[in-house]
Amino acid sequence: MCGIVGYVGGQSALDVVIAGLKRLEYRGYDSAGVAVLADGGLAAAKKAGKLGNLGKLLDERPLPGGATGIGHTRWATHGGPTDANAHPHLDNSGRVAVVHNGIIENFAALRAELAERGHELTSETDTEVVAHLLAENFSSCGDLAEAMRQVCRRLEGAFTLVAVHADEPDTVVGARRNSPLVVGVGEGENFLASDVAAFIAHTREAIELGQDQVVELRRDRVTVTDFDGAPADTRAYHVDWDASAAEKGGYDYFMLKEIAEQPKAVADTLLGRIDEAKWLALDEVRIPDHVLREVNKVVIVACGTAYHAGMIAKYAIEHWTRIPCETELASEFRYRDPILDQRTLVVAISQSGETMDTLMALRHAREQGAKVLAICNTNGSTIPRESDAVLYTHAGPEVAVASTKAFLTQLVACYLVALYLGQVRGTKWGDEIHSVIRELSQISTEVEKVLATMEPVRELARSLADKDTVLFLGRHVGFPVALEGALKLKELAYMHAEGFAAKRAQARPDRADRGGPAGGGGRTVAARPFRAARQDRLQHPGDPGPGRADHRHRRGGRRDGRAVRRPPGAHPRHAHPAPAAGGHRAAAGLRLRAGHGPRQRGGPAAQPGQVGDGGVSPRSGRTARGGRARRAGGRG
Repeated sequence: MCGIVGYVGGQSALDVVIAGLKRLEYRGYDSAGVAVLADGGLAAAKKAGKLGNLGKLLDERPLPGGATGIGHTRWATHGGPTDANAHPHLDNSGRVAVVHNGIIENFAALRAELAERGHELTSETDTEVVAHLLAENFSSCGDLAEAMRQVCRRLEGAFTLVAVHADEPDTVVGARRNSPLVVGVGEGENFLASDVAAFIAHTREAIELGQDQVVELRRDRVTVTDFDGAPADTRAYHVDWDASAAEKGGYDYFMLKEIAEQPKAVADTLLGRIDEAKWLALDEVRIPDHVLREVNKVVIVACGTAYHAGMIAKYAIEHWTRIPCETELASEFRYRDPILDQRTLVVAISQSGETMDTLMALRHAREQGAKVLAICNTNGSTIPRESDAVLYTHAGPEVAVASTKAFLTQLVACYLVALYLGQVRGTKWGDEIHSVIRELSQISTEVEKVLATMEPVRELARSLADKDTVLFLGRHVGFPVALEGALKLKELAYMHAEGFAAKRAQARPDRADRGGPAGGGGRTVAARPFRAARQDRLQHPGDPGPGRADHRHRRGGRRDGRAVRRPPGAHPRHAHPAPAAGGHRAAAGLRLRAGHGPRQRGGPAAQPGQVGDGGVSPRSGRTARGGRARRAGGRG
């Protein structure tokens, strides 16, 4: 995840570019460099390692002052992290400088062509070929933007390119394909960057660039075209957070700051989603209600932490809407030939909006005719632009690599989507929707309470510091939480950690304590589902509960030394006495064990918005839980 900054204006370009690169350090990098146009020429400096190394080089050999420049932090792909491979890359004449994110897939063939024409390439990178191609094309057309368009038409792969030329001292040109690039619009100055954080200290006005577009920046104007030179449509937007949001704010680490920001992030995600009548109003979801009513399958695609949020969303969507839901790793989605059609809703979850695997899954889904709804945190990013609808999480910038507030706001957004589907399709009663909305509105306060009592968590962390392995166990929504907890521990502490479904504890994964990966020092930590998302469960008054006897009973095994016989076709999970004719579960003596269970069926019809024990939704002919009404005397 390289960082790019470009600037043209009245300030010191070197100062603006270096400050912008520092704001992009969270993206990870192994070398850095800058190039400045000044005194009719081009000067560059680059160094392997962190920005501090580049700073020392600039102290020893200062660059001339100039008002146009570009900078880059590189994560090595082609060629190791060396000074020679660091960006910017120059042509043989030293008049063109280029920085690049992504991968140019046909660079080997282009490199061979350039070598045949006498060009000397000094690095191992794919980027250097672009600098030489730009120099060739500029010499024939005399315009840097046109030269960039000609070069881009020859390139294959995913790339963001930003370039300057000594013969155009007041111009910065950029291009993008499948890689992020955003324009910052100031007064008498303009910016290019891979993230708005790079220029947020100077302006909060931005322009989103579309796929296969070239942008030309001058002090007083911004011109955007496609790769063929035709004018391109753009959308300007206002960034609703300021520079302080991208700073540590007095915390030792960005992650501590972002953990503390979770209550506000949740509140901001809910802001404006509920109308005066206490119904959900998701204005960003531009898919018509009649289309959502026809959806017969939901597929969630995501990676990493977002995938774990999607796993939890599956429970909510199926429970509240009674629509089958699949959760798929975006990286695997295209490779199994998924069954999609016009009645499939694909939900793509991404914090950055630029996750390449998720983007490619989204495009595949749209090719199959499916509708796509994006859940994203970054306004103007690629995934929301290419989706049919979007729900922004408004978590603000997440600088730490390990996700915290983005994960929590993705959960809230997923719940909003699930509840909105239930509202549109009529599978939830009005009072049920209002009740869940009230609970969602209280999450911010509940998170604040948890964060105020963190010392026991810190004490637990200290007790686990010398352990080799930690196992996270969870059931229901606690299972994805367990997976996310294990991921966090691996990301932050570099400890071996695994998440398990709680039932798998019977398979004794804790044997790591006795000679496994823990080396005799393992420790098991259980992640439990939170109260508001408990699954509906029914229990007969005489049932011994979810103990070992009940476990054997439901499996059709032995209890009290006697074999349990089931009626033909009876499911082991429902081996309770059958309900009497004309009755239902309540008549059979069943009671709710936890959570909000189904209303009784067969009683007086309850009106929408009314808390009652029976009835069928007049809007859909479905029961309050979404199933079709059953006739009296049927199975409970």
